Amino acid sequence: MVVVASAMAALAGNREDCKGFQALLKTNPARAVSACRRLAERGEAWAQLNLGEMYDNGEGVPQSDAEAAKWYRKAAEQGDGQAQDNLATMYHWGRGLQQNDLEAVRWWRSSADHGCSEAERSLGLMYRDGQGVLQDYAEAVKWLTKAADRGNPAAQSNLGQMYDNGHGVPQDRAEALKWYRKAADQGEVTAQYEVGTAYDDGKGLPLDDVEAVKWYRKAAEQGYAAAQVNLGVMYHNGEGVPQNEVEAAEWHRKAADQGIAVAQFNLGTMYLLGQGLERDPVRAYMWLALAAAALPPGHGAAKYRDIAASKMTPSQIEEAQRLARAWTPKPTTVWNIKLPASALCRQ
Repeated sequence: MVVVASAMAALAGNREDCKGFQALLKTNPARAVSACRRLAERGEAWAQLNLGEMYDNGEGVPQSDAEAAKWYRKAAEQGDGQAQDNLATMYHWGRGLQQNDLEAVRWWRSSADHGCSEAERSLGLMYRDGQGVLQDYAEAVKWLTKAADRGNPAAQSNLGQMYDNGHGVPQDRAEALKWYRKAADQGEVTAQYEVGTAYDDGKGLPLDDVEAVKWYRKAAEQGYAAAQVNLGVMYHNGEGVPQNEVEAAEWHRKAADQGIAVAQFNLGTMYLLGQGLERDPVRAYMWLALAAAALPPGHGAAKYRDIAASKMTPSQIEEAQRLARAWTPKPTTVWNIKLPASALCRQ
């Protein structure tokens, strides 16, 4: 009896540790992994999901797509909706197993049966893009609407795009902006950018530079490059904010670092003219050369690059060309948004 009681107590301790694994990983990762592994090997689906997530994220264990997929599959086959969503994602991207969109769609359908809004959204995108299924905009709208109605911000943004483009539904800018606003209020960056542009150009919302700047800033601060460019332009022109070339240059730099050619052109000309930062023909040439390689010939980037070159020594030109060759983009957009409880899987 003592042995049985001790085993029961150990099992209860494992369950407590595994349920709180995310917090425990910060203080005692080995204990968290051990607890979840014991329960996973006993066949408890929720623990198999947790162990899969540890391998997926490299938390407490070496990162391993293959191990993550293995444990997701064990939980998915027992009907765990979140594990089914995760396994479908692994199939879609070919992580830890052979890429297979047919299998991805199959598991997303199973996950959607559990009310997993991310699975519903993914099905909508697969129908939109014709991946693993025949392209069907109406079916895409159906699944995106299910996820959007559950409060999934990314699905709300995607649904807004469908209404904006008239794909699967009559084109309706007002309906698009309704969904963009719902998503933007939850922090979804593309929707924040769309709301900003609507205030900026007056298409669907009253012209309002202050509101445009507010929404561009929200998206820009999450690293959304297009919003960073537009915010830089607003500072350059003094629209919705006091004119400030230093701020303009800073936002253009953030977007230029991500590889946005227009921002590279703007930053290059600011270095050339000394607007918002010190004149620097080497940096001007570097950014203008990058812009010239990406923009249409008539844009003017090559012209301004050559103007910069005319003010440089051969060694400066060589250095600028070296910097341009060595440059690589640094994407910084933040996509991780916490889903509301209504958008989570029902188990």
